[in-house]
Amino acid sequence: MAHSHVKDIVLKQRKFFKTQQSYDLAFRKEQLQNLMTLVRKNQERFFAALREDLNKPEMESVASETGAVVEEIKFTLKHLDEWVKPQKVSTPIVAQPGRAMIVPEPKGVVLNMSPWNYPISLALNPVVGALAAGNCVVLKPSELAPACSKLLNDLIREHFPIEVFSCIEGDHTVAEALLKERFDHIFFTGSTQVGKKVMAAASTFLTPVTLELGGKSPCIVDAKASLDIAAKRIVWGKFFNAGQTCVAPDYVLVHESVQNKFLEKLKARVKEELGEDPSLTPDYARIINDRHFNRLLKYMSDGKLVCGGDFKKEEKYIAPTVLKDVSIDSDIMKEEIFGPILPVLSYSTFDSLKKIISERANPLALYVFTESAEFENKVISEIPAGGVCVNDVLMHLACAELPFGGRGASGMGAYHGKASFDVFTHYKSVLHRSTLVDPNIRYRPYEKRFALMKWFMG
Repeated sequence: MAHSHVKDIVLKQRKFFKTQQSYDLAFRKEQLQNLMTLVRKNQERFFAALREDLNKPEMESVASETGAVVEEIKFTLKHLDEWVKPQKVSTPIVAQPGRAMIVPEPKGVVLNMSPWNYPISLALNPVVGALAAGNCVVLKPSELAPACSKLLNDLIREHFPIEVFSCIEGDHTVAEALLKERFDHIFFTGSTQVGKKVMAAASTFLTPVTLELGGKSPCIVDAKASLDIAAKRIVWGKFFNAGQTCVAPDYVLVHESVQNKFLEKLKARVKEELGEDPSLTPDYARIINDRHFNRLLKYMSDGKLVCGGDFKKEEKYIAPTVLKDVSIDSDIMKEEIFGPILPVLSYSTFDSLKKIISERANPLALYVFTESAEFENKVISEIPAGGVCVNDVLMHLACAELPFGGRGASGMGAYHGKASFDVFTHYKSVLHRSTLVDPNIRYRPYEKRFALMKWFMG
């Protein structure tokens, strides 16, 4: 299947980028303001699309979708004047007289391939950094969230020239066609499996990539944790967006001395927050499609039910579910769950805890609930992870000053705030030498100056 429009759009953007109009600071700010207007003016339409694709509650839509984009734009506009300035650095004596600096410049035409679970914020937040850095952008939203994909396409066409910011809808064949084009940076959010394909395709042109992937993010509950707070925050974060969050607590490791008490608090908290029948509350999302629904149902038999377990196939509804007595070798402990099922395991010592986590790929997020500073520091210093959140879940993403990204199988590179600007910026090193004096120490014939050079270089 031919996708000539893909090539046409990329060529238009490349031609426009060469004019260097996008380098202009006022132009960049104008694009960011356009994006702000796009989101703010159409918030109700975004809510409707998110409800159609994921049954996402409006509170979650504001907090993690439209509101997240607006906050990212506001933070970027506040600091952009500072970020674009050349940075003066020290000049060594061997390069004197002279001055050295680092000049930020845009990379060019960038591609953002976004996922279905947060189809607005993960489509637009990387774009904020790309436009701020002076790039042209192609967005490929996920076809698995069709209402959001279409709305993004329509609104981007209304608010932006094609040569500056374009949205290209379609299935995997469109994604494959895009990856055959030469971009100056590719930003991908999705599964590790697809991330490998993106990286392989990028290697054709030696295109730099940012990969925001996932994995199994553990949540540790120490014997000295505040169990009420831990249960409250874990239930909220795990079942936010019905568990379809790359940094959702994937499994809990609770100290064996408080395991039974903690399980009771989890069960009580689910009931308190979501009611006797969570399918009736407007505050709970649904599974994206039948394939993921069926995949999640297979995990139900990997442990004993503490609560939940109900489902309605016609609604793609799976109740908030907590499992206990889960085998470390079960499928649910081998694969990222990405749904509203929470296995709870126990541990006895820090070494046993560390072993369970280290046998899996480096997690995107690591959560630890404890009132012990010693235990907290031990977790942070000894267990690798993309990011750590202490005594809460998900909330480290709300800190614009904290770069967000994984390591190893959970990702490559980071963004949010200044880190988003950095991702899409090439920092060009510049040395300016004076011609007023020109010491002869480096020039031939070397024999006359070698002893002096040895002394000078220490």
